[in-house]
This record gives sequence, structure tokens and C-alpha cells, in this order.
Amino acid sequence: MAKTSKPKAPHAVLGWCEWVKFPEFGNVRIKAKTDTGAQTSALHAWKIKPFEKEGENWISFEIHPLQKSQKDKIRCEAKVTEIKVVKSSNGQKENRYTITTHVIIGPYEYPIDLTLTNRDEMGYRMLIGRAAIAGCFLVDCGHSYIQTG
Repeated sequence: MAKTSKPKAPHAVLGWCEWVKFPEFGNVRIKAKTDTGAQTSALHAWKIKPFEKEGENWISFEIHPLQKSQKDKIRCEAKVTEIKVVKSSNGQKENRYTITTHVIIGPYEYPIDLTLTNRDEMGYRMLIGRAAIAGCFLVDCGHSYIQTG
């Protein structure tokens, strides 16, 4: 099936949990929780190291796609779009690197802004926040994997 951009009206429906892929990071599949309480999307990242490439700020990092496992790891690099202060659900503020990359959810592929943080203690390696779904998707909190089976 050919990938399309974000859906237009009528909105597509996401489950409270979906599988996502990142073509720029080897099409790795990660289980993501749809979190309408979070403005920004967050990806679990490990060994985050800033560096300069052609005069621009970049970061290298590892992602561990499987929850509660560090066995599989994928080394990634991305251009830093900004450093954002994010307030977590427990009220703590954290400076996070933000990157823009492409995400695939079911038949939809589009650019997404992600903050990188250690989500090891959290239930999911990724949160899909409001900014990534607003105006395009509705969330059915009673079902999971609507787009990704």
C-alpha cells in the first residue's frame, strides 16, 4: 500500500496505542501510546551526544525499540531543530533535544517533531502528542492498533 500524507477531513482514527515506523532510522517499529494530554511527541533515546556537522547542531543517539529491553539498539543521527523545555507528567522540567523526522502510522507518512528523552521507566518507548495528530486524527481510547492492526 502506498504511503500518504496526514489525513484530511474526515479524520482518520487512531487507537490509544499504535505501532509506528521511522523510515530515516531503518524502518524500526516501535509501540507508541497516543497521549492527548501531551503537547509534544517523545521518543525514548539513549546515549544522546551532540555534535556539529557542516556548521549545524546534530545529535547521535540510540533507540531501543522493544520495551523493557536494551538488547536491540539502533544508532541514529539527526539534525537538532531546537532545545525545548518540557514539563513531564510528574511536574519536573527537562531540557530536551527536538528533531524532525518522518513517521509512518498505518498508511500515513508525514513529518513529526520529536523530543528525545529517557523513557526507560515508562510503559511505552514513544508518546504521540497532540501536535502530531491535531486536525488529522481522532483517538478512540477504547481500542488499540486501529491503523496498524
